[in-house]
Amino acid sequence: MSEKELNSPGYEIPEELENAVKITTLDRLYNWGRRSSVWPMMFGLACCAIEMIAAQASRYDMARFGMEVMRPTPRQSDLMIVSGTVTKKMVPLIVRLYNQMPEPKYVISMGACASGGGPFKEGYNVVAGIDKFLPVDVYIPGCPPTPQALINGAIMLQKKIDKQSIRQVRWYRKGPDSVEIPVPLLGPDLIDLRRTAEIKKIAARPQTEAEEA
Repeated sequence: MSEKELNSPGYEIPEELENAVKITTLDRLYNWGRRSSVWPMMFGLACCAIEMIAAQASRYDMARFGMEVMRPTPRQSDLMIVSGTVTKKMVPLIVRLYNQMPEPKYVISMGACASGGGPFKEGYNVVAGIDKFLPVDVYIPGCPPTPQALINGAIMLQKKIDKQSIRQVRWYRKGPDSVEIPVPLLGPDLIDLRRTAEIKKIAARPQTEAEEA
């Protein structure tokens, strides 16, 4: 297929060919602007936040990578760094902040706790990974990761941005540019509204079967 046909307004790239899309000069210029001005949101959850703060200080200086402008409002941020243990009480607020961020937006899961629960995974109040609720772009292992590890994760995110094409990203396609994630309900336990049909199905079973499920 010719490049002229690919660039036609009504053409949509088949899903199986999306990863083979040719990165054009316009894509490179567009991605260079985005990768060089990523604004993380200014919030931290636990001990990993101390390492995130250190990465922004003069010794490590994330300003070299265009990521030094940390914004206190989600409406001016395009990167959420989930830095620390995620409890069930925090998840509704984190999801609400994510929904308020404009596209394009990215998520870095920093540390073992944010990625899988860490040493608190079996705790009654800890979520075993923020990826159960948010789409994570980069995982950074460690407990806690060092500032160098966070910088490496930021570079990995920049490499991912470099591979994106304007014809491929969701915020330039027809329809809504962002998929809003339902904010979970915090009751006796955390209720993910995306699983409502599954929860109703389990609740309709006899009590013994429901308890086993």
